[in-house]
Amino acid sequence: MPERRPTHAKRAHAKQMNAKRAYARSKPKQPTRMPKATPPQSSHGQTLITRRHFLYGAVGVGAAAVLAGGGFALYSAAQPSADEESISVLEVPENAVSVLGDDQAAIAEDDLANYVSLVGSFDLPYGALLWNNNDSIAACLLPTEETAKPLAYIALLYLGSGELATVLEEAVGQSEGFDIYDVRASEQGLIWTEANILDGIWRIYTASLNDGVLGSPMLVDEGDSGWETPTLAAVGMNAFWQVLPALGGKKTAEDSLLKRARFGSGSTAEVVYSSTGRMSTPPYASLDGIVITPRTNTSSVNHQLTLLDADSCEVRDKLVLPTSMKPLEAGYGDNGFTFMFDAIYNYGGGIANLGTYTPAQSHGTEDYEGLSWYRFTRTPTAAPSWSNGWFIVKSTYSVCGVDIGSLTYFALPLESGHDDYGDYLATTGSTSTFVTYTNINDTAVDGTKKKLCRVRVWAPIALA
Repeated sequence: MPERRPTHAKRAHAKQMNAKRAYARSKPKQPTRMPKATPPQSSHGQTLITRRHFLYGAVGVGAAAVLAGGGFALYSAAQPSADEESISVLEVPENAVSVLGDDQAAIAEDDLANYVSLVGSFDLPYGALLWNNNDSIAACLLPTEETAKPLAYIALLYLGSGELATVLEEAVGQSEGFDIYDVRASEQGLIWTEANILDGIWRIYTASLNDGVLGSPMLVDEGDSGWETPTLAAVGMNAFWQVLPALGGKKTAEDSLLKRARFGSGSTAEVVYSSTGRMSTPPYASLDGIVITPRTNTSSVNHQLTLLDADSCEVRDKLVLPTSMKPLEAGYGDNGFTFMFDAIYNYGGGIANLGTYTPAQSHGTEDYEGLSWYRFTRTPTAAPSWSNGWFIVKSTYSVCGVDIGSLTYFALPLESGHDDYGDYLATTGSTSTFVTYTNINDTAVDGTKKKLCRVRVWAPIALA
């Protein structure tokens, strides 16, 4: 098997995650300090919000930026059936990839207004987390007061007006020891995760949205520590969640599953895709589709980027990566699939390096051979998006918009007092606006204190 060379930061993180899993398995019945309890976490690029993040004022995305990409080691999965697929693996020569570098022109901050406009700036409670894949609303997970219970509540931010509407004040299972840990929303409905971290149980709920009013919560799935806490997506009338067997757990021989429930259809859930072995990325929501990364049905370890139609769940596009290449995130935009590596490979030609990749031009479905590609070279911490033809990517501190055709890019200005991760990108898919946010806990020279989450909505000019 080709060798994958992780970075020092990744090795340090792997040790940290192993320690956390060992603690979680011990599950003390009477913990002396609740902030030390470790809630379920995703092991593939999406760190779920934790009690420690809220109570100590650490913003969840700051932790995600540092801890993104758990589960670095290549894994051994159950062997596929004898009826193997015939696959065509992506091949990209090194000279077919352009990168962010000296030959790429940066747009001066003084000229920024000619390329992108700030159309909204709103302040939310400190510690807020946001997710968005449309031009209307963002789902918000917000902390309660430091000594309060519940731990968190759910609100919707209306991007046009800045109105923040609370839709769920506490977990449905609050009296049973459950708290809200994750949420996604479309304009039609809400999906969220509740977890009892002491018992190692998670539950998935959905509810329809009608003019901003939340319908009756429906329990659509439930699991224990044999499964990772599912990752979520909401697209149109559809709620999706991805269920993976926990690494080293009692369900390792089970398939990975993508499940779906229709908003307003009761508690009925269906499996819409299964994968032998673990899918490598969380589901990625666009306006009318969802991207997953199942294993191919082959003896080799290949991950297939797969775009499903959100309504029919039929495959609309797919792309197989070289053997043992495991993306941190996978998405879809104007030029087809995007994927991210947080490590360097010693094989793979033009896609062997760390960064975020996307084709440099449009093309036909499943027609990725012979294309030119673009690589954003910064260490990935957030899935990219597209807005009016611009490729929107999270850099080390700023969020950047790239015009791949002209190799021109802008970097959004940072807010004074921003946290260590800078701005964070909340938007996925292709939209006409995109959302960034940063949590600020700062004291000015004159003693003025500022503790809030600054959300900004941006509209770039449309590229020809």
